[in-house]
Amino acid sequence: MALGCALSWGAVAQWQWIDNSGSKVFSDRGPPPDIPAKNILRQPGGAPKNTPVAAPTVSASAALAPKISGVDKALEEKKKLAEDAEAAKKKIESEKTAAARAENCARAKQSKATFDSGIRIARINDKGEREILDDATRASETKRTQDVIASECK
Repeated sequence: MALGCALSWGAVAQWQWIDNSGSKVFSDRGPPPDIPAKNILRQPGGAPKNTPVAAPTVSASAALAPKISGVDKALEEKKKLAEDAEAAKKKIESEKTAAARAENCARAKQSKATFDSGIRIARINDKGEREILDDATRASETKRTQDVIASECK
């Protein structure tokens, strides 16, 4: 009888841990890697439950191997080309904006000179009829033209 009990002793679960749901697990296999070491209650061979794991040693050939910098030259080159293209695009847009502002400034100055000259100015209204600007309309148009000159002629 003692021999039978001694032979069955090896079938006893060698690992015991608390899983993520909080229940105790008994197994002859080790716990999954997501179980922290503090939740392992018993290990095979009577080893203490909080034994530190030795760090793997680095072989001489691995120590002499060239270190990888993590920088992809082709990717960096593509990134630089994209940045240069974006800068060129912004420069073209700013040149177009500057040209439009210069043209608006010139037109506003010409319009102000026309209003300041005192000659009669006629416009076509919504009905398609020609109407002469009165003094109030001329003053408001002169003010609007002056505002355009202030904003566009810098």
